[in-house]
Amino acid sequence: MLDLGISKMALIGVVALVVIGPEKLPRVARTLGTLIGKAQRYVADVKAEVNRSMDLEELKKMKETMETAARDVEQSVQTTASEFEKDWAETTAGMTGMTASSSTWEPSPPSYKHPDKNWRLKRGATPQWYKARAGVRTKALSGAARVARYRPKSLNT
Repeated sequence: MLDLGISKMALIGVVALVVIGPEKLPRVARTLGTLIGKAQRYVADVKAEVNRSMDLEELKKMKETMETAARDVEQSVQTTASEFEKDWAETTAGMTGMTASSSTWEPSPPSYKHPDKNWRLKRGATPQWYKARAGVRTKALSGAARVARYRPKSLNT
């Protein structure tokens, strides 16, 4: 940018103070600061947009190279498969006793096995000392036991 030293900035400040006057100087400085801030934000936005466009171009180039590589692999797989089919047909041409249905064997789908899960059972093992400290109930209380436990102490006993 501009090479401004301390002495040059002091000279600019003195000239601005004389030309504008001490009453309007703060308002002018504030306006100048906001304009400089807007300019910096605009420059940052332009830089970000340029970087985004460059990244997008790189991604497009990478996509094209990946697509061509995928097409090459697919073509090589197809040629290998066709050669294998030709070789297989030549090899199995002399065999007798094989039917067409036995050559197209497909395995049966796997049978369903129910998972042995019980959602009521807790899988984690929390220590008893932690349950006692946290006040976790470990046993169910009947209604009568709950009444007896929380019955207020009588004054006579």
